[in-house]
Amino acid sequence: MTRLDHNRAPIAEALSDFSALRVVPFDVPGHKRGHGNRELTDFLGAKCMSLDVNSMKPLDNLCHPVSVIREAEELAADAFGASSAFFMVNGTTSAVQAMVISACQAGDQIILPRNVHRSTINALILSGAIPVYVNPGIDQRLGIPLGMALNDVKEAILTHPNAKAILVNNPTYYGVCSDLKAIVELAHANNMLVLADEAHGTHFGFSDLLPLSGMQAGADMAAVSMHKSGGSLTQSSFLLCGPRVAGEQVRQIINLTQTTSGSYLLLSSLDLSRKNLALNGDSIFAKVADMAQYARDEINSIGDYYAFSKECINGDTVFDFDTTKLSVNTLNIGLAGVEVYDILRDEYDIQIEFGDVGNVLAYLSVGDRLRDIERLVSALSEIRRRHKRSRAGMLNQEYIAPTVRHTPRDAFFSEKTSVAIEDSAGRVCAEFVMCYPPGIPILAPGEMVTREIIDYIRYVKEKGSFLTGTEDPKVGSINVMK
Repeated sequence: MTRLDHNRAPIAEALSDFSALRVVPFDVPGHKRGHGNRELTDFLGAKCMSLDVNSMKPLDNLCHPVSVIREAEELAADAFGASSAFFMVNGTTSAVQAMVISACQAGDQIILPRNVHRSTINALILSGAIPVYVNPGIDQRLGIPLGMALNDVKEAILTHPNAKAILVNNPTYYGVCSDLKAIVELAHANNMLVLADEAHGTHFGFSDLLPLSGMQAGADMAAVSMHKSGGSLTQSSFLLCGPRVAGEQVRQIINLTQTTSGSYLLLSSLDLSRKNLALNGDSIFAKVADMAQYARDEINSIGDYYAFSKECINGDTVFDFDTTKLSVNTLNIGLAGVEVYDILRDEYDIQIEFGDVGNVLAYLSVGDRLRDIERLVSALSEIRRRHKRSRAGMLNQEYIAPTVRHTPRDAFFSEKTSVAIEDSAGRVCAEFVMCYPPGIPILAPGEMVTREIIDYIRYVKEKGSFLTGTEDPKVGSINVMK
């Protein structure tokens, strides 16, 4: 099949053509190309405001595309090796939710690792699907959750043969990949769909140096955060579908929750970023991987830090590793990752992606520069010199396996009562508790609160993690089932 012309960007082209017409707007948005709010126009720029327009015939309609958005979808599908692609302007959260709701109805089982993003568990609440959790492997040195062991997936399939789908993180936040291709083969042999949460793997299909993308591995659907490593505007993503999934039925699911007023700023950013990756992705991500390896080598030469990579591969729970990820273990300098995160921001004006109890992640992508990497390395070296202390008394385990008592949906919509977190041991959680980022729940609705979890929550609060998910803004109390 002849590949499409990726020099095209149909949405961006149509938007530029429309802007040149100088049409007088008697439609929404009410700022009228920026004339209605001069302060906002000065803040964002006249060009931005002039392109913030409503759906109309020349620009197509996101909910029912027939022209330029349809063409852009075909180009996106071709670029990612998918049968169909959908532009998502409610973030990858909405793409994950559409995947799960497309695959599972209320009461259906879905096999998934517990170290999923909150958006996946939200999708279980919305759909009524029942989770069959596979606890991920754990790296004892790093204290991080890994991928799913293939034998654990096999066991889950054997004990839950009527499950409709398997969801896989590809990769985890730290860059760890499960054996996705083998999981796909297992799932399809048992008439199950495979859903890839590819929020942190947008770039996989654009370089042979990187792990397999969901579509390359044969997954049936993949939620792709184009705004992370792909360079589009925040909140813009793709939902990809393989040949076993009816694309137009998926569009109907998407339209249940996605806005009817799609932002053309987001849509055109997806279109132009797809063009950039399709034309230049191989060279872009070779450069990113080289920068990440340079950074790892420099950081590891400092001492005590451990910037990890492919040496962690074990053929199973770490089947592959994304070498563009700059994940660094900080425990041997006596600081939690979140403490290093705070010091970098407050004392060095360096904003990294996140810090947890033992690691930091500096997210490298299409826009990074070598001189900025050198600044980060220099700062980490100075932090070790100035702040190093004994690691005695530090937690080193990021993941605590949950005890599930009720489905997320039943617990979330149950009658609740609020209790102090310190007094909640033995109760069943009816809301979320998580550090954000990364947004992986410490507790999700339906899970038992244990003393170990309470101690963990107290520890991460003391270290300065940003806790979210509870009705209580101070995260001092928690809703539990009555």
